[in-house]
Amino acid sequence: MQEILILGRGGQGAQTAGNLLARAFFAEGKFVQTFATYGGARRGTPVSASLRVSARPIRLRSNISRANALLCFDDSLLDRNFLALAARDAVVLVNSAAPPERFARLAQVMDGGRILPLDGRAIARRNEMGKVVNSALIGGLAAVLQAPDLEGLASVIKATAPARTAENIAACREAYGLVRAEMAEVAA
Repeated sequence: MQEILILGRGGQGAQTAGNLLARAFFAEGKFVQTFATYGGARRGTPVSASLRVSARPIRLRSNISRANALLCFDDSLLDRNFLALAARDAVVLVNSAAPPERFARLAQVMDGGRILPLDGRAIARRNEMGKVVNSALIGGLAAVLQAPDLEGLASVIKATAPARTAENIAACREAYGLVRAEMAEVAA
C-alpha cells in the first residue's frame, strides 16, 4: 500500500490535487482512500490531503503516520513536523524555485529520504496557467511514484478541468518529464 500526504495553503489546489490523484489511481483499478484536513477553512491557512492506494481493499482507517511520498505546495510549510511523517526512503516533492541544497539540512531529519524541489510556478507560467500549480505538482508526484500512469492522469485532468484543459495537461506533462529526468540523473 502506498500512503501519500499533500500539504498546502487554502486556495492553492492541494485538495483538488488529492482528488485528481485518487481518481487517476481508481481509474487504474486501484483501491483508493482519500481524506482532507482543513485548518481554519479559509484561504491561506494550511490544508492537507491524504491518500492511500492499494491493489487490495483498504481496511485501515487511521491517519497516515509514515507516508511513502509527500507533496508540499508551499516551501514555507516544509518543516520538521511534516517531514516526521515520511517513511524510510520517502521522497518529498516541494513546490520551490530554490536549489536542492537549500533543503539539505531539513532532509537530515528524514530516514534516508530525499527532498526534491520542483518550480511549479515557473511551469504554470510557461503553460499559461498563472499561479495554478496543482496540475504541474501532480505530474511531478506521478513521476516520483511512477504511478499513476501519465496518460491516465492526463485523462482525469481532461475530464475534470473546468478551464484551460490543454494548458493543465501540458503543465502536468512538463513536470512529469522534469522530475523523471532529475530522478534518472540522481540514480546514475
